[in-house]
Parts: sequence; structure tokens; C-alpha cells
Amino acid sequence: MSKVLDSKTKVFAAEEEEEVELTDPQVVLREECNQNHCQGFDQKMKECNDRVNSRSKTSETCMEELIDWMHCVDHCASKTLFSKLK
Repeated sequence: MSKVLDSKTKVFAAEEEEEVELTDPQVVLREECNQNHCQGFDQKMKECNDRVNSRSKTSETCMEELIDWMHCVDHCASKTLFSKLK
């Protein structure tokens, strides 16, 4: 009986060691799209953010820039995302 338990324990220990760190393909694709395809929108977003943060009293928000940037990144990533899913 103890040999059976020992062999099962070893199997479980081997399975735990073989765990692979999984990465979300959407996160990777979004980063690639932001760096390669949507730099203009990212730059506009940063400029707007700097402008808003430099003022003490302003009603300006960067919502339009944020929406444009998110649309660009999502549109770019969606082209190849589903081909990477299992």
C-alpha cells in the first residue's frame, strides 16, 4: 500500500513542477498594437494628460483621446486575437 501512495505522490509532484506560466494573448496583442500601430493616438493621449495635469482648474477631460486610443488598440488586436485562442 505504501508503494502505491508513494508512486501517486510522485506523479502529483511531477505535475506541479510542469506548470507553465500562461499569458493572455489579448494583453500581448494590445501591447504590440500600442507600440507599432497606435503610437499617434498614444501620443495624443499623453499630450492631453500632461495638459490637463498642468492646470489646477480645468473642465477638460481626455475622454475623446482615450476612446480613440482604445478603439485603435482593440481594432488592431481583434484582427489576430481569435486565431491565437485554443
